[in-house]
Amino acid sequence: MADEPIESLGGKTPLEYARTPEMDALAAKSEIGLLHTIPEGMSPGSDTANLAVMGYDPKRYYTGRSPLEALSIGVPMEAEDVALRCNLVTLTEEEPYDQKRILDHSSGEISTKDAAVLVEALKKELENEEYKLYLGTSYRHCLIWKGGQVVSLAAPHDHLTEVIGPYLPEDEKLLEMQKKSYEILSKHPINLERKARGLNQANSCWFWGAGTKPALTSFEQNYHKKGVMISAVDLLKGIAVGAGMKNIIVEGANGGLHTNYEGKARAAVDALLKDGYDFAYIHVEAPDEMGHQGSVERKVQAIENLDQRVIRIVREQMDASGEEYRLLVLPDHPTPIRVRTHTSDPVPYLLYDSTSQQSHHWKYNEREAKTSGNYRPQGHEMMRYLLR
Repeated sequence: MADEPIESLGGKTPLEYARTPEMDALAAKSEIGLLHTIPEGMSPGSDTANLAVMGYDPKRYYTGRSPLEALSIGVPMEAEDVALRCNLVTLTEEEPYDQKRILDHSSGEISTKDAAVLVEALKKELENEEYKLYLGTSYRHCLIWKGGQVVSLAAPHDHLTEVIGPYLPEDEKLLEMQKKSYEILSKHPINLERKARGLNQANSCWFWGAGTKPALTSFEQNYHKKGVMISAVDLLKGIAVGAGMKNIIVEGANGGLHTNYEGKARAAVDALLKDGYDFAYIHVEAPDEMGHQGSVERKVQAIENLDQRVIRIVREQMDASGEEYRLLVLPDHPTPIRVRTHTSDPVPYLLYDSTSQQSHHWKYNEREAKTSGNYRPQGHEMMRYLLR
């Protein structure tokens, strides 16, 4: 959700420009400021950032992105295995493989139903005793490399529109699998149909995010709170599994712009008020995806959806319950429209306490968060501050 000033928005960020009456009303009664979620020297990924927001120091607990996703889909991993993210991406068609360009890291946010058919086709031709493919969600899938190595691999969303040659795997087997995946997928009936409908084809695998089996400590042991995770994204579900939290699956939640926002809000409130949980983590992927797509209009829409279709519902229902509560609102990392990928800049946070009587003029956005003078350099310490 965090971004940079954009000329077409009159020099405002999408968060400043969006109509967010709920977040602004909360900000006027809250502590706001900037939080650094990405430790110095680490890549600004959703993996490191969300670990930090969840209260886990990435420098201590991070072993790679894909292993966390593997946890969420129940992939069996041995200590010597390496997990890799397997994106279904859209590449240009005319050039030799190493001269193609990445058009879309998500294949038009392909449905899991279509992706399942494509992954099954890949499994038939690419799997062997050393490599096993596992279906995830939408474009996000998993490759387990038995006895593999944690090799350096480029994230596709970092190199949109660029020639892929310099970013292809150096490992010969992984490179050969990516090339062969294009041969399999580019002529698959699902992709021929997608092309005919003007949709982005899922015409190649892209391996990245390699890592080994993670070992997170229990969230409940760390913070003495029972927690739930509400997300459509395997990475977040995997962090929850590793942390011993319950994953709540919301029907219609898909990680895209048109997700079931209201269902997520209601699930969180029910967990807190009816099911005896102390903490709910609601993750909304849409602002990040719209940043990757480079769409100012849709990013603004995603932020407005978050404000009215998630935060407003949670606030109204918690107020109606009479329970005292705290509410923390923040992005995990910026995904600026200008670069269409993640950056390491600090993010604005809003911390509301229903018992607080404070009142001031703040609104919730990057500029006012900076003006507040509140700056927290250690992102993983924010959870303890919230729950103290």
